[in-house]
Amino acid sequence: MNSAPVQQAAPRSASIPVRGQRVLKPFAEVLRHVRWHWPLFLPIFVIWAFAYVRLFVDPTPRLPLLFNLTPSLPYRMAVLKYGAHTLRRGDVIVFAFAGEAQQRYPGLRGQPFFKIVRGMPGDAVTVAGRQVAVNGEDVGVAKTQAYDHRPLTPIMPTIIPPGHYYVQGTSPDSFDSRYQDSGLIRAEQVIGVAIPLF
Repeated sequence: MNSAPVQQAAPRSASIPVRGQRVLKPFAEVLRHVRWHWPLFLPIFVIWAFAYVRLFVDPTPRLPLLFNLTPSLPYRMAVLKYGAHTLRRGDVIVFAFAGEAQQRYPGLRGQPFFKIVRGMPGDAVTVAGRQVAVNGEDVGVAKTQAYDHRPLTPIMPTIIPPGHYYVQGTSPDSFDSRYQDSGLIRAEQVIGVAIPLF
């Protein structure tokens, strides 16, 4: 007995994923992973949020305990005494950056810098070649270029005016008053005096 030929369904053509679907699927998997493991990701989000606020909203330190992660000074931790102080030569201070370099590096604007007061109002800043001195005492050699190869210019010889200070880091690579892009700091930039712990 002849049976009628069985008609087979035409094979379904494989669906071609739309470009948006290809992008959204991995993103949805990442979100699912983050949702299930949120306690692991929370510290990362907090650190990123803190860094964003410090960089773009308000870089002023709010806690009295400071940590220095740069080689600019030999101290790693200090207590900050906020407010106006009568500064003396040798004081370790924290100030909000306002030098010319902020025009090229906007992220520097208002960032807290941790330096030592080396020059007081009335002191003479002299420059011989790239060697900078305050009242005849060497306070550093200005490098020719920054880490990104942009040229660096030494500070101009001057008498430190009232309400201004020459600040220095102890590292030869410190970005301090020896450079025109950093320059002298004004008294109103000073956030407070730091007491190094170690």
